[in-house]
Amino acid sequence: MEAQSTAFNFEGRPAESPLIESVWRTHTENAGSFISAAAPYFGLVVTNYEGKTTITLRGPETKATPAEFPAGAEFFGIVFKLGTFMPHLSTKMLMDRRDLHLPEANHQSFWLHGSAWQIPTYENADTFVQRLMREGLLVREPVVDAVLQGRPQMLSIRSVQYRFLTATGLTLSTIRQIERARHATALLEQGIPILDTAFETGYFDQSHLTRSLKRFMGQTPAQIARLREFA
Repeated sequence: MEAQSTAFNFEGRPAESPLIESVWRTHTENAGSFISAAAPYFGLVVTNYEGKTTITLRGPETKATPAEFPAGAEFFGIVFKLGTFMPHLSTKMLMDRRDLHLPEANHQSFWLHGSAWQIPTYENADTFVQRLMREGLLVREPVVDAVLQGRPQMLSIRSVQYRFLTATGLTLSTIRQIERARHATALLEQGIPILDTAFETGYFDQSHLTRSLKRFMGQTPAQIARLREFA
């Protein structure tokens, strides 16, 4: 859940696990909607609503999409670092909000790959992830870090591309486009003028920036800049 909205007040904390990008939680007072922005990450979300707990695996998002939320819901999430994936699941199959809701074992546990697992919490997310890693249910592909950092590989280009796509569900080009759009959004939110933002982030012109942000963030540069004025 990557919310481009003031409807949520997110709380986050540092993670100890090398497989975790971030740990977050939030809750809703009223029902509403938001724009779920593009993000290249795979993650797990725990939702508590009306006395029921739902565990969801969520893949990368390659475009911004509208989403709704109910009143009185609590959310907690683990966002995994790029290249972290579950070998028994296809990350690509989870992409663009094709979420997988894991079946409930009882009110305190859920089923994952044939075993019952205790539902994780915001506080014990690192321990939960370490257990998944020990059981081989969560792994990290070293090729992904190497590619992102531009380090040479002792593998064929085809092998590198295959392993990268298997781990992330995305091509390097798509990840770079999403990261650039997110960086541009951050600059606009800081008050950097639109033309300066386009130049700073390597877009051809303002039209190119606008097309990218509409696709990946669901808003135009002007809309993002305007939100800052009312923040």
